[in-house]
Amino acid sequence: MAVDVDTLHGDDDLHAAGALFRAAMVGLPPLPPHSDHLSEAGRTLGARIDGRLVGTAESYTSWLVVPGGARVAHAAVTHVGVLPTHTRRGVLTALLRRQLDDIAERGEVVATLRASEGSIYERFGYGVASLFARLDLHRGRARLRDTVPPSGAVRFVEPADAWKLFPQIYATAAISWTGAIDRPGYWWKLKHRTAAEPVYTVTHGPAGAEDGFARYHPVDTANWFTSRERTIVVDDLVATTPRAYLGLIRHLLSVDLVDKVTFAFAPVDAPLRHLFTDERAVGVAGVHDETWLRLVDVPAALARRTYRDASPVIVEVEDTIRTANSGRYRICAEQVVRVEDPAEITVDVATLGAIYLGGSTWRQLALAGRVVEHRAGAVEDADNLFATPTLPFSGTFF
Repeated sequence: MAVDVDTLHGDDDLHAAGALFRAAMVGLPPLPPHSDHLSEAGRTLGARIDGRLVGTAESYTSWLVVPGGARVAHAAVTHVGVLPTHTRRGVLTALLRRQLDDIAERGEVVATLRASEGSIYERFGYGVASLFARLDLHRGRARLRDTVPPSGAVRFVEPADAWKLFPQIYATAAISWTGAIDRPGYWWKLKHRTAAEPVYTVTHGPAGAEDGFARYHPVDTANWFTSRERTIVVDDLVATTPRAYLGLIRHLLSVDLVDKVTFAFAPVDAPLRHLFTDERAVGVAGVHDETWLRLVDVPAALARRTYRDASPVIVEVEDTIRTANSGRYRICAEQVVRVEDPAEITVDVATLGAIYLGGSTWRQLALAGRVVEHRAGAVEDADNLFATPTLPFSGTFF
């Protein structure tokens, strides 16, 4: 049975694709009212069997910050789903292969997604490139150290105004941490329409020169005044300077009638616990995969990130889908060049994606048999080259 994949354009088809995605995910609520125009034109694919829409995949034009601070052209892949009645018929394969072709034609170097299941995307060349932590901050134990530097003022912004101001801050601020991605207007519109209520929104820094913001909401409001663990959940916290980070944390600590502050998405190596005299004030409630990364153009992606000054390695990359990526690359601090010399390490493109931002090491993946070492010491040399000062983190779910 043939699977036909094409680009969806009309509002009816785009709405049908959105409803199909929710049916495939099972646990999502229905599409919110007035949910049209939440997709970027020309980037929603539909898969049909006998003329019926049975699968969809979407992406947004974006950028991704790689080690060294460069922003590379990036496709944010989202809303991938196949009707339960049509799984295991090659629909997903047809969609994702076509999507990779489209992404490559647009000149986008990498693609990333957030996975609903952990066993699907590796076979299409995606690897887990970053993790996020869910952190619980217990206010009763949270006393800031006297050594914590001062920070600026935080002010409340009306939520209606925040949905206009936050995108401006994000678009103009120095977003430079490894793993960060762009947030196009479609992302902000969708988050606005699905945000929890009530919601509180604050910014750090003077008006017109803000360098950070946060959005949070209370949980279990029906029992708020009798609860022994009144909790607010921080849904979004963006700080582009250390001063902004400290200011926003101080604000969250100052909210009365709150026993616990939960950070829904935080870097695994977040500095939060180091701020307090009792580091146990911060607990890790869970660690989960965040960025699944696919190198669409391997030589371009390798050339755009930076490397430490260490011994060079020759890495052979295997890519069974985008076969032009397959080959051997000599990687050193100065440059990346394609060579015909014997490989010192062999890796598939999904494993390279897991390593690319610094979220996993060559040694870790060699232990799992995902990296093959042909020269003794090559794995250690590769780790020295690819090492990064911080773990990658996006902080943006789509």
